[in-house]
Formats: sequence, structure tokens, C-alpha cells
Amino acid sequence: MKNTPEPTISFLGCGSMNEAILRGLLAGGLPPERVTATVRGAERAAELRSTHGITVLATSEDPEANRVAAAGADVVIMGVKPVGTIDLAREIGPVLKPTTTVLSVAAAISLAMLEAALPDGQPVIRSMPNTPSRLGRGVLSISAGTHADTALMSQAREILGSAGTVVDIPESQVDALSAVSGSGPAYVFYLAEAMAAAGVELGLDPDLAKVLATETVAGAGLMLAEPGADPIALRRAVTSPNGTTEQAIATFDRLDLPVIVAAGARSASNRAKAISEELDS
Repeated sequence: MKNTPEPTISFLGCGSMNEAILRGLLAGGLPPERVTATVRGAERAAELRSTHGITVLATSEDPEANRVAAAGADVVIMGVKPVGTIDLAREIGPVLKPTTTVLSVAAAISLAMLEAALPDGQPVIRSMPNTPSRLGRGVLSISAGTHADTALMSQAREILGSAGTVVDIPESQVDALSAVSGSGPAYVFYLAEAMAAAGVELGLDPDLAKVLATETVAGAGLMLAEPGADPIALRRAVTSPNGTTEQAIATFDRLDLPVIVAAGARSASNRAKAISEELDS
């Protein structure tokens, strides 16, 4: 954000995901005085003020906190739970500048739902982040609403880029993306659980098995994060002909592990669609 005027950004709701984005922005040089956040409780507000030096308003102390924070902001990042997102959009709509970008990181809330709740013509962008965003290693999608032009999408890309890799996708692909990157960290953690359990079955101490599985998965992730890394090439490099790893991979193939993973992702995508329909009904 060095080559353009610094935007004023308001985080409505500052849970782990919004705070991850906030941390990245501040680390990248955004002045704290350009940031306002809202939270429910006074204790959490005090914690954020102390940690980040930003203005934080608590709705428990001021019922108008969200409207106060949204008024005059260049970008409003909505990070409340999906069930409360549309009500929040309706609450802040009357005080938004016509040029304010509303960026939602709420799952299952479509662009059409947001645009219907906000003033006509309000620029809206939808993002689907994942939990590694807390470490600056997330994947965050952006999908443009009807009135989000190229410049606003570029601004959103820069803001969210502080938390990881930003990908542009049409909203029609959000559920598929969520099934891979949104739910994906849980798949990896599940694999680590299964590896640890396998170690115990083979006679290892449970604590040792957990360390081995955890550090192996984490280390493999770092290898995947290296420039130019390719998962197929990395797997083949570890899989010596007629070796132990080849036998394990052959067993996974025989049990159709890729089919199982695809079926799980399909179920996740279908559930995302169903949740959106429930919230829109």
C-alpha cells in the first residue's frame, strides 16, 4: 500500500480471520490510525487496542459501534458469523459512502444476498479465506460483485495478500474452492491423526507417534511451499522403486484414497450450497 493513498479500513468483527488480515496490513505499513475495528466485548476491545494500537469499538458499550466504524470508511471488511452477516449489512448500509467497498469473508453468504441488503450500487467483494491465513500462509479467494471494478478488485487483492495467496475466481466456483482450501486444513490434520494412530498400532509410544506425524506433515508442507514445488514430483522423489513408500502408496491406491478424498470434497461442496440456500430462505 505504498504507492497509493492509504485507505481507511474498518473491520466489523475481529475474530481470528479478520485479525490475521489486520496483522498483515499493519506489518505491511498501514498506519494504525487508518484502522477501526468492532467487537462485542470491552475486554476484547482493550486487548486489540493494546496489541495493535488501533481504534476499537465494543458493541456492548455502544450499540451504534458498527455504524460509527463503517461511516466514512473506504473499505469495510465484514467478519461476523454468516448468520449475522446480512443483518449487519442492513445495519450499516445507510451510513456507507457510495464508494465504500464492502468485503465479506463470511462463508455461505452470496454476493446477491449482500447486494440485496446494501444500498443499490454499493461495491461488494466476496472472499473465502482459510485458517492458515492466521500465519500469513492462507489461500483467500476474491469474487467480484456487480459494482466491483478492476481497481477495487486490485485493492482487495492487496489488502488480503497480507494473509496469504489471493486467487480470483467466479462466485460459481466458491463452493468448490471451499471444499479444497477452506476445508482442506482439516483434511491435513485428519491425515496427521491417522498417521499417529498408525504409529501406535505399529508399537510406537503415543506421544512419540504424535510428534512424528505432526512434524512430518508440517515439514512436508514447508517443502510444498518452496518456489516451483510440485506435489507429484515431491511424492515420486520419496517413492523409491520396490521400496517401503511405494508399498504404502500402492495400498492407498488399492483402497482408492483419491476417490475417497474426492467424495469428501464433493460432500463439503454440496453442504456449502445447502447452507447458502438455508441462509437465503
